[in-house]
Amino acid sequence: MKAPVVWVAAALTAAIVLTTTLLIATGTRGENSSFALSAGELDIQTVATGLVNPWSLAFLPDGRMLVTERPGRIRLVTRQGQLSPPLKGVPEAWASGQGGMHDVIIDKSFAESRTIYFCFAERGAGGGRTAVARAKLDDGNGRLDDVKIIFRQEGPLSSGNHYGCRIVQASDGNLFVALGEHFTHRDEAQNLGNHLGKLIRIAPDGSAPKDNPFVGRADARPETWSYGHRNAQGLAVNPATGDLWEIEHGPRGGDEVNIIGKGKNYGWPVIGYGIDYNGAKIHESTAKPGMEQPIKYWVPSIAPSGMTFYDAKLFPKWSGSLFTGALAGRMLVRLSLNGNAVTGEERLLQNLNERIRDVRQGPDGALWLLTDSSAGRILRVSPAK
Repeated sequence: MKAPVVWVAAALTAAIVLTTTLLIATGTRGENSSFALSAGELDIQTVATGLVNPWSLAFLPDGRMLVTERPGRIRLVTRQGQLSPPLKGVPEAWASGQGGMHDVIIDKSFAESRTIYFCFAERGAGGGRTAVARAKLDDGNGRLDDVKIIFRQEGPLSSGNHYGCRIVQASDGNLFVALGEHFTHRDEAQNLGNHLGKLIRIAPDGSAPKDNPFVGRADARPETWSYGHRNAQGLAVNPATGDLWEIEHGPRGGDEVNIIGKGKNYGWPVIGYGIDYNGAKIHESTAKPGMEQPIKYWVPSIAPSGMTFYDAKLFPKWSGSLFTGALAGRMLVRLSLNGNAVTGEERLLQNLNERIRDVRQGPDGALWLLTDSSAGRILRVSPAK
């Protein structure tokens, strides 16, 4: 695979016109105005407020949303923005540091089974770890039933950082789950004997499928699908190819977009494109035989979080694009693609000055965003009328 290109984004200028409930993003004249207007002017509607550090958004078949809040809650939210009380029956999450309630998805057979999956930071003896749970949604009574923890991360515990915790269900029903390396244990990402810094593949009951790459090896966990990851914050299947894509945080520089291959090593912390927070060197080099290259990386870091491929018709000029939120970068990023190559980057909504935690394509074709703050919002991005 060719080495990636670092896309250095020029500064974007935009005027944000506020109304009572609507923000209309417009561009200014100049060489960068085309960035803000590649799909025309945008309406950014605040659909819901009053969420505390919302982390993940999942659409139900009727258009309502499940939204997680990092302090440990899961809520139902209507299309009109009405928030339910926190669902009952949710396991306790360890809301400390970066940990708490994280990703949530619905099962492919949700309409019949009412099954959902979610992951969260679970308190252990002396720290935290990522756990994955399955449950049935009883929305009529505002609760989860038949809650079962189907997976617990093994390895040194976290003091509160780098849980990863994104979930994708593949077409065969199995679950991919991204697990962080707990920050202070970064070398464990290369140790196949635990789950730190790994992307795992499990069946809906939590068992390891027999065709996983390390099944049968005494020195490896059978759930592991790929390894050498840092702190994955985005995970999605490319609808055009069926490939699994992942986005993870680097330290100071080196945020990565990866296409995940069975049994592959993605290099952390042996190779990479960043430096430590104190300026020290981390990596041996930027490349090494047997270790995969990202298809894109960011220097400096933007802290990408949440990702979705866009294939709806509401934004025809954006069809085939990959979107990710940015936390430190406080923006929405669009990557244009040509097959498995990133051909361009567009930085959007910078003047909102919001940490974007999650981005989803809605059933209406709009982009739906979560802003990460103690006064978090659900935003809907659509073409201006």
